[in-house]
Amino acid sequence: MVNVGIIGYGYWGPNLVRNFFAADNCCVKAVADARPERLQQLLKAFPSIAGVRDADDIIYDPDIDAVIIATPVSTHFTLARKALTEGKHVLIEKPMTSSAEEAELLINLAAQKNVLLMVDHTFLYTGAVDKMKQLVENQELGNIKYLDSTRINLGLFQSDINVLWDLAPHDISILNYIVRERPYSVNATGITHTNNNIENIAYLTVNYASGFIAHFNCSWTSPVKVRMMLIGGDQKMILYNDLEPTEKIKVYDTGYSYLNNEEINKVRVDYRTGDIHVPKLATTEALLCMATDFISCIQEQKQPKSSCHLGLDVVRILEASNESIKHNGREVVLEPSSIPAVHTNQEVLI
Repeated sequence: MVNVGIIGYGYWGPNLVRNFFAADNCCVKAVADARPERLQQLLKAFPSIAGVRDADDIIYDPDIDAVIIATPVSTHFTLARKALTEGKHVLIEKPMTSSAEEAELLINLAAQKNVLLMVDHTFLYTGAVDKMKQLVENQELGNIKYLDSTRINLGLFQSDINVLWDLAPHDISILNYIVRERPYSVNATGITHTNNNIENIAYLTVNYASGFIAHFNCSWTSPVKVRMMLIGGDQKMILYNDLEPTEKIKVYDTGYSYLNNEEINKVRVDYRTGDIHVPKLATTEALLCMATDFISCIQEQKQPKSSCHLGLDVVRILEASNESIKHNGREVVLEPSSIPAVHTNQEVLI
């Protein structure tokens, strides 16, 4: 049995408590939140779980084996470092930290203490993302050429991070999980309409040496909520609509071919349109799968699907996007990480 403590009972904390409470081989011992009204809600929903006001009451509790951090991004590094120093296993909400330097420090500390450090990129545990990875790895799309993602809605405006740091980690984690090639550079542009230098609309392009390209459109100011991703190959293409209740993935047997005629300096393109296939997807709640992965990886001393190395790569792309936005969309080359590349038990190259 792994005893866990959860720090933060705000927007996402109740979902974490509910799923870790339901997970096998896990006992939620305590939840920390400085707001008395949030602890009152915890007491009503889970009377068996202790509510505490101070995060240190969880971090320094000798009976707690693992700490889950669901607080603002700016607090992730300090809380995680204290917990890791105490020899606790740590799960951090996305994005992992405010900088790649902080993420690397945490990864090195976890290795020194021989404890698990994991990031909650929940979408990696959905049936839809697993199916897309399977289709790409089996080359059912042919050679993939692009990934195009739109994640827009009205609100919630954040006070400490811009819209890319808030929304894009979901889709960047999916990109890094599905595409094994490491990105080369990024370009990003954004704008703020609130005069606080925090972009509420932003566009991010991730470039690869092979010619593959990924694009992300993120906004807090859209009148409609859209959660859509396209993955295009030279044989087939995927449409992933996360808001679709049942048919989240559609595979289009659609493609194109081209022939260069150098003599007349023209390109002839032939288009092909075929059937649409809707694959069956696993329906287990993703957050419960994530919680189960965290607990089992602690017990079996293995790397999780949503590893700290993947979390670091997401932060590196986000950090580079900030630099590009500051310079009006200038290309920013991604510097290699000082953390060695590893294979997780799912054989995802990070």
